[in-house]
Amino acid sequence: MKSDSLRPAALRWNDWTQATVPAPADFAPTLPVSVIVPFHQSHAHALPKTLAALEGQSYPRRLFEVVVVDDGSDPPLAPLRGTPLEARIVRQERRGFGLARARNAGVRNAAHDILLFLDSDVLASPGWIAAHARWHHGVADALTVGVTLYVDTQDVGAGAVRGAAGSLAGLLAGRRADPPRSEGLLRRTNELRAKDDAIFMAMAGNNFGMRRAFHDEIGGSDESFARWGYEDTELAYRAHVRGGLIAPVRDAVAWHQGRFDEERSRRGSRAQRGKASHLMAHRLFRGSRSGLVFDVPEFVVTLEADGVPVERVIEDVSRLLADRVRDMVVRIVAGDGAAAPMLQEAFGADSRVRLRAGGSALDDFPASPFHAALPAGTTFERGLVHRLRKRLAAAAAVRVFLSDGACVELARAWALHRARRAGGQVEDYGDVRVLPVRIMRAGVARTGGAAAPRAGREPWPKRRRLADSVRRVRSLEDAWTWIKWAAYRCRRLVARSSRIRRP
Repeated sequence: MKSDSLRPAALRWNDWTQATVPAPADFAPTLPVSVIVPFHQSHAHALPKTLAALEGQSYPRRLFEVVVVDDGSDPPLAPLRGTPLEARIVRQERRGFGLARARNAGVRNAAHDILLFLDSDVLASPGWIAAHARWHHGVADALTVGVTLYVDTQDVGAGAVRGAAGSLAGLLAGRRADPPRSEGLLRRTNELRAKDDAIFMAMAGNNFGMRRAFHDEIGGSDESFARWGYEDTELAYRAHVRGGLIAPVRDAVAWHQGRFDEERSRRGSRAQRGKASHLMAHRLFRGSRSGLVFDVPEFVVTLEADGVPVERVIEDVSRLLADRVRDMVVRIVAGDGAAAPMLQEAFGADSRVRLRAGGSALDDFPASPFHAALPAGTTFERGLVHRLRKRLAAAAAVRVFLSDGACVELARAWALHRARRAGGQVEDYGDVRVLPVRIMRAGVARTGGAAAPRAGREPWPKRRRLADSVRRVRSLEDAWTWIKWAAYRCRRLVARSSRIRRP
């Protein structure tokens, strides 16, 4: 298969089982691969073993290269001798923690379009390259995430790794190992196939792959990460929001040379939590920081204002900014008419309002997970975005068709990006719900015309979430996942009840 014949993943949700990729038994490698290995002198003892494991790959050696990026080691990493690999060293200046910069430097110096990333203290199983590359022979915008176990290998030398003759698992058998950090998430989300916005958390930064074009489209690794922690997760977050397919590759097994350091992980998480919350618009990072203005807003509302009186546009924007949803930017598309200067005067000092002459919100805010669009001058009451988000639930989009034919829409960004890249409409990639016009009014119950018990609140939200989760059960696997989720929730409720009643 030629590289230029690859198509984006035109799949519903993240159902990677529907992707057109060769079966493992039928896979015949034809495309070359670049393996990028960031390195620092602290891993000097580990790199020879990492290279020795790469020497034992089942992937044809003529079809892959190894690019080792030395992140300012002092003294610099010596030339790689004694290995039959096509391996070379790229050096960069040390400027603090440079993992993100090293990965980007590796991409710039890589010769091939399939990019695999392996840390310099990780041993790749013999089928590691093939397991990742099989996906990138068939899908143009996949992020493949391998399985990394953590095992103590201090008494194992490069010679032993090289002499394992394709059986690293046998060499490391019997040693105490920590499981992959994403194992719980994989189980909870049915191997990332569930309708869950947190599937990007499965990222294993020391064991992943993607194609160069998709890597460049999402912007590569964020080099502003100058300390350890979340730089890998943030890359996966952008890949997910931009509509990429996140594929868990169970047979891309690797072993980290050392047990998992729980304390280091906690320290890194605490130190980078604030930065992560600005870049990843997800409740896992912003749950306790509501009310702040973030670099990446969670909601982007585009207000089409051409031909609408300025006073009405100002009124609509003010009503949107008073929504219960605070993590939001209002994007006013006003063209180049006389209204633009007046709108600039009205909102120029408010960072939550952006004035545009045209273009796409997906280009202005590519990493924001929710995008809404409505025409200015539409009659709606405060709290509209909040109500649309509640009704969206796990769907890809909700729409309200107005009497004049206009449409109000709230959609998940991954579905919009995927539709733009792969073709088709949002409904080709996820469920789209059509809501009644009464949703434009505040305090209206889901059924009937009576007011809800509390203005702006919808009745029985927990009961509706439970019903939605039951409706998503489509197979025996889904049913088993739902049962485990329900049991977990029951245990939480019992534990909470016991704490409340404790004297």
